[in-house]
Amino acid sequence: MKRVDDIDRELLGLLQEDATQSYAALGQAVGLSPAAAHERVRKLRERGVIRRTTIDVDPAAVGRGVLAFVMVDSKSWMGESAAAFAALPEIQEAHVIAGSASVLVKVRTSTTEELQDVLRRLYAVEGVSGTQATIVLETFFERPLGGMPGGAA
Repeated sequence: MKRVDDIDRELLGLLQEDATQSYAALGQAVGLSPAAAHERVRKLRERGVIRRTTIDVDPAAVGRGVLAFVMVDSKSWMGESAAAFAALPEIQEAHVIAGSASVLVKVRTSTTEELQDVLRRLYAVEGVSGTQATIVLETFFERPLGGMPGGAA
């Protein structure tokens, strides 16, 4: 199990706010030397707690302002279909779920017409028997995991 302590959580939260911060700034914020902060971050990467470093892009600024969550129905187990969903570039996330649907996908497109095309292409995925799309009108917030309290990551 990948356990993280309170200092690790603080570092994760700071890095999610701004991953370009120096180890000196990170260390100062959590009461460590720059070398100790660097070592902590290195170990978090090695253990897979930090999976990647990326940037947060405004979807509307790059022409992907339409956000929808789509429940995908099927008549068979969809757990082996990851590659088929990943092949649709408009899908940002895909999750096998329990409940009234088999898969939940997060889709970003430029227009509702483009969303309709994605829904049409979803039907080409083997096993898909239906979809239910919910279009987001406004996002209040999206919360990163970094600084969340708790025992395990």
